Amino acid sequence: MKKKGKALDLFSGKGFTLVEVMITMTILGFILLIIFGGFRLSYSAWERGDSNKEDLQRRRIISQLISQQIKSIVPYRIKTEKAEGDYLAFQGKSQSLKFVSALPIRTKRPEGFVYAIYVLKEGRFIFYEQRALNRNFFEEETKEEMKISLLDGISNIRFEYYREADKEKNLMGEWVEEWDAKEEKKLPKLLRMTISFKNGDGKKEETSIQMMVSIPAHQPEEVIAAFPRGIRRGVP
Repeated sequence: MKKKGKALDLFSGKGFTLVEVMITMTILGFILLIIFGGFRLSYSAWERGDSNKEDLQRRRIISQLISQQIKSIVPYRIKTEKAEGDYLAFQGKSQSLKFVSALPIRTKRPEGFVYAIYVLKEGRFIFYEQRALNRNFFEEETKEEMKISLLDGISNIRFEYYREADKEKNLMGEWVEEWDAKEEKKLPKLLRMTISFKNGDGKKEETSIQMMVSIPAHQPEEVIAAFPRGIRRGVP
């Protein structure tokens, strides 16, 4: 009998109680929760990084297209019967830009001169483009169905225009927020554009991109060298 009791004591010593099993399962559950939580955070971070990479690449491509179109601005004169006479088709404000360019963005095929508009509207960078055929296109209302949203999630756009120094008028070179070619009688030498983007977390801190583009057509003698042979004839 004594030997049998010892055997039972040894057997019971090797087993687990219900409390011990529950504690072990709870600890194991916490460990698995931490592991899966880490995997989930890593995947979310990778997904956000991949999305941010695509956004940055898209912004870079669009910025390059805009820069090329602005560089291809031509001193296009609009004929009018009003007393003010013909005037250059260029109007720049702090949050909008209108001009005529030899480089279209919407199509790869050259279509001659195009009339382009950039404007900020309801947090979107709106782009509008059509062929410069109608004499009064600069005064007409833009059609909604012709507008394209280039970039979303924008908090602000700022255009600036560089006015060259004029010794005769005793004026120094400076950046201005508006440029009306009807009054200036010429195009700006440089154009600077700053685009500020909203952050997804809603914080006040914003990311922004800035580019400065030269306009060769601000001097008539440089227009011929700025455009291909097939376009030179159309430059007024």
